Amino acid sequence: MKKYDYVVVGSGLFGATFAQKAYEKGKKVLVIDKRNHIAGNVYTEEIEGINVHKYGAHIFHTDYKDVWDYVNSFIEFNRYTNSPVARIGNEIYNMPFNMNTFAKIWNDVFTPEDALRHINEEKKEIKGEPKNLEEQAISLVGRTIYEKLIKGYTEKQWNRDCKDLPAFIIKRLPVRLIYDNNYFNDKYQGIPIGGYTKFVEKMLEGIDVKLNTNYFDDVNYYKSIAEKIIYTGPIDEYFNYSLGTLEWRSLKFETKVLDNNNYQGNAVVNYTGHEVEYTRVIEHKHFEYGNQKKTVITYEYPADYEEGMEKYYTINDEKNNKLADCYRELANNEKNVIFGGRLAEYKYYDMDDVIKSALEMFNKVDN
Repeated sequence: MKKYDYVVVGSGLFGATFAQKAYEKGKKVLVIDKRNHIAGNVYTEEIEGINVHKYGAHIFHTDYKDVWDYVNSFIEFNRYTNSPVARIGNEIYNMPFNMNTFAKIWNDVFTPEDALRHINEEKKEIKGEPKNLEEQAISLVGRTIYEKLIKGYTEKQWNRDCKDLPAFIIKRLPVRLIYDNNYFNDKYQGIPIGGYTKFVEKMLEGIDVKLNTNYFDDVNYYKSIAEKIIYTGPIDEYFNYSLGTLEWRSLKFETKVLDNNNYQGNAVVNYTGHEVEYTRVIEHKHFEYGNQKKTVITYEYPADYEEGMEKYYTINDEKNNKLADCYRELANNEKNVIFGGRLAEYKYYDMDDVIKSALEMFNKVDN
């Protein structure tokens, strides 16, 4: 009999959820992580009494009541509602696109009918099926909104001209004909009070955890002490990149502590123009309604992935999708190894979806 039922590789949301459910069922679990902290990309670090989202803003939102009840069983979530604003030059607009946005863009817009008149007139520019992201965006919201609020942000995000990006990246754009700045439509939304690190700490209570520990330094050892491996790292790395390397986009962050108590009046401000290189500025205290004397802000810069950086966004073009499918076939043939989460599935996940996936995976494999 082996020492552990499960060795979980990675302490992000998938790994932590799976580990928690296994431990709850009386299983012996070891969680290892190559970083020096738990919680993966939702890790928060306290600076000046403020819980700083170290790997970019994470706002929890879901329509799954079972997932909402699950996360709130560990920690209370506040009532934070994501209402970002977009800045281009010296202009500010509400996001997502709603009546506040349209009334600011067009000075003769007061009603939904007024807004639709402008949007539908501008949409006529695109004839036939959109051939790229620019045409897709214009076909959905018109050129004015595209130029002000989509084009620059998207080109910075992907480091490519919108005409050279596939249309499917923007399959749909939310157009809300109401005066409502709530970004998400989900029923439940909020931030864990005290930060995501505290949340994941609660999930992992009682479970063996080893940090600064790379699974690939001793694969055979971990397989020898566990009945099953739960692997949440990059799928191509698991197979030593034998079929090729999957491509990712990354991010760089520049964080500053400021001596004033309110820098921008909002947690998230998107910068949609090319006049600055960053795509957004995060003011972390506003996620938890902080009243600290200082504030902490983070500039977020999209970047091409390079060795040693974090992998954030999958590049779902034909080449990468085919390669990912080939790796998934290899993964399906691995004995006693379960692949799950964003990196291991080469899939973009919202937080609620990754938790739901982990819960379903545990129920599937532990019967």
